[in-house]
Amino acid sequence: MRLSYSLGSLLTVEQVLACSRKLNEFKPDTVWIPETWGMENFSMLSMASRENSFSKIGSSIVNIYSRSPSLIAMGAATVDTISNKRLVLGLGTSSQPLVEDFHGDKFERPLKRMKEYVEIIRLILSGKTVNYSGEIFSLKNFSLLIKPPRDRIPIYLAAVNQKMVELTWKIADGVIFYLRPKSEIKTTLAKMQNQKKIDSSLQIITCVNDDSEKAMFRAKKTLAFYVSVGKIYRGFLASNGFENETKNIFEEYEKNG
Repeated sequence: MRLSYSLGSLLTVEQVLACSRKLNEFKPDTVWIPETWGMENFSMLSMASRENSFSKIGSSIVNIYSRSPSLIAMGAATVDTISNKRLVLGLGTSSQPLVEDFHGDKFERPLKRMKEYVEIIRLILSGKTVNYSGEIFSLKNFSLLIKPPRDRIPIYLAAVNQKMVELTWKIADGVIFYLRPKSEIKTTLAKMQNQKKIDSSLQIITCVNDDSEKAMFRAKKTLAFYVSVGKIYRGFLASNGFENETKNIFEEYEKNG
């Protein structure tokens, strides 16, 4: 087991950089930085990599509906250059409310879209001129103007439902799990790692505060948010023994926020 830190999206830019700098003392495996609708991920990854000299720098995650495959490849190549080959590129599909309400896109065909993103990004980062014809994306004569320091950057996929888990094990270097019950994660990892070994990152909600009640409240609020806006998370947790809890959380969050 390797210990990593994920710096929450509620932190300020200055706090993320200060934490990245502080983590030099502990040398965690990876410093993960999320993206929601605040700080832009590739900018923060680049800045954090200048503050932290030891750890891998991971995106957790870049929403594929927020950028084209080419733009994500450009961002990844830039961060990998600035960080001296330390980037772990985490990709995810986010959720329907965030994609449609915040980015104005249609939350359609997430599995096929993810597959094409990974294929295109890998081709671009290989340094080749890319001509690609897929069901969703088509590229013609695209190549980067810069040469990435690595021709293969590790790509991890955020996976909740079983189809995305299976796709991850087929095409990715690693998986990012979030909000999964302990018993379920053990079963899933045992099953999938028996087919093929990939790296796995399990991220859990934590809150640091001198007041334990305030810390617990903040952690509960984060969980409630994901259960309420993430239909996939809500359904997954409900099907794994938390049906009443997710129902109560959803109703309370809808009522009071």
